[in-house]
This record gives sequence, C-alpha cells and structure tokens, in this order.
Amino acid sequence: MCRNIRVLHNFEPPATSDEVQAAAVQYVRKVSGAAKPSAANQAAFDKAVAAVAAATQELLDALVTAAPPKDREVEAAKAKARAAERYGR
Repeated sequence: MCRNIRVLHNFEPPATSDEVQAAAVQYVRKVSGAAKPSAANQAAFDKAVAAVAAATQELLDALVTAAPPKDREVEAAKAKARAAERYGR
C-alpha cells in the first residue's frame, strides 16, 4: 500500500473531505504510476480521483464499529515512535 494513504475510519473528529481527497489522489497516483499525469491524461486522472473520493466517503459513512474513536494526536505519536524505532531516529 502507498505509505501516504492513512486510515481514515473511526477518528474523532471524523475524516475531512480534504483527507478523503488526498487519499484518493494518492491511490490514483499509485495505480496509474504517475505522480503528475500528462495533459492528455489529466481529465481521466481527475475523473478517477473524484470517483475514488466519492467511493471512499460512501464507505466511511457506511462503516460501523463498537470501538471507541481514536485520537489523531495519540495515533500520530504512536506512528512517530514506530518510525523512530524502525529507522533509528
């Protein structure tokens, strides 16, 4: 999976539309193999990003869980600690 795509489900506050859009862009970039599409492919790229963002938002809206919502700051600190352990920083 692309390292820039983050878990968006079960956070308080919920994922924003900007976060959903960013995840969609990263997904389409990964699948297409293009960080910046050519002018000839820009329309297809934009259409795919919009479709993935819509599907992602629909999924997030439909998911249910009994687990308590996660705190973004706590999860970011955990990720930073894991990275420090992994990369020795």
